Amino acid sequence: MKIGLIREEKIPHDKRVAFTPLQCKALLKEFPGVQLVVQPSDHRCFTNEEYKMHAINLQEDLSDCDILIGVKEVPTDFLIPGKKYLFFSHTIKKQKHNRELLRAIIAKKIQMIDYECMVDQHENRVIGFGRFAGLVGAYNGIMAYGLKYGLFNIKPAHLCHDKKEVFKELERINLPNLKIVVTGGGRVANGAMETLGVLGIRKVTAFEFLNYSFREPVYVQLHSEDYYKAKDGSDFSKSMFYHHPDKFDCHFATGNSFASYCDLLIHCTFWDPKAPVLFTVEQMRNPKFHISVIADVTCDMNGSIPSTIKATTIEDKFYGYNPNTEEIDEAFAPSTITVMAIDNLPCELPRDASDGFGKHLLERVIPQLVGNDEGLIQRATIAKEGKLMPHFEYLSDYVAD
Repeated sequence: MKIGLIREEKIPHDKRVAFTPLQCKALLKEFPGVQLVVQPSDHRCFTNEEYKMHAINLQEDLSDCDILIGVKEVPTDFLIPGKKYLFFSHTIKKQKHNRELLRAIIAKKIQMIDYECMVDQHENRVIGFGRFAGLVGAYNGIMAYGLKYGLFNIKPAHLCHDKKEVFKELERINLPNLKIVVTGGGRVANGAMETLGVLGIRKVTAFEFLNYSFREPVYVQLHSEDYYKAKDGSDFSKSMFYHHPDKFDCHFATGNSFASYCDLLIHCTFWDPKAPVLFTVEQMRNPKFHISVIADVTCDMNGSIPSTIKATTIEDKFYGYNPNTEEIDEAFAPSTITVMAIDNLPCELPRDASDGFGKHLLERVIPQLVGNDEGLIQRATIAKEGKLMPHFEYLSDYVAD
């Protein structure tokens, strides 16, 4: 079996890679029956020379490979028919901009294995860049707050060499007694809390957050049950919420709720389009709406955060959202809410993010990919041999002519 590590061709070029040079070396040692080659790239965070230093072969033409592994979507012109691909396709939510990609995958009879769909038997994701999305998203939120109020100016994460340098930047600052909300309970939220932990920010309960004043910065981690309530008045059921989110109302910004006390919102939770939004534009216009900086790590356009109306970039991280005009304005103007909504946050720390991702890929995925699949690969396969897999047939209308 021969594996090819593909070059990221999507523009702008992603600097991340599925395996670091050391991980490639480890893979070859652990799976002696596997060959591995790396397609040369001038854009990766790890250079071609670094792979050569570890005796990893570089190869431009990957047509003799059985499995092709990347990170972001592969442009349709670069897809090799009949191959087995692993990457983030961003198609399972029927994303309009990737409709032609899935059509091409089916037409070229490619087996598309999507990292986003790699879940265990309990539907828990086993791999992803979520930790670094949350880590960098929280860092950017802190940066935005400092810039908005003229408190401090820390070095952008993408100009830091690695996570160590990012955390060293945080050690230079002192925060006022602001209140921070982190939504979510997965890898993304954990990454955000890792950043807040470096700052030594105290974690409080939801009750304390709503009812107490503090002389120091604090944050609360909120889960769905903290701000969603069943419409029929019944007790919150996680299973019911996940399967029927339309039967719930959101109370995040209702009355004297979380939006009335929060200064900085770090939004890290998955949102189902059938669920109510976290808050509405009308609620943002309410004088009680206190949030002045939003780090929307999820970056769902027109999703649960109504101010996320465009994606920002690593180089231009922030914009101002005016809830009265519902338009984009100056990022740090007093009349605007500062928004960060970068859709490729882990790219700000590509070496660390690649290392973390590669470890999970090597430990949890490769054994089933090149050996006996215990269901992980099958569950993550969107299309194969020119057809959608049964559990992805809901995409039929998405790819129909």
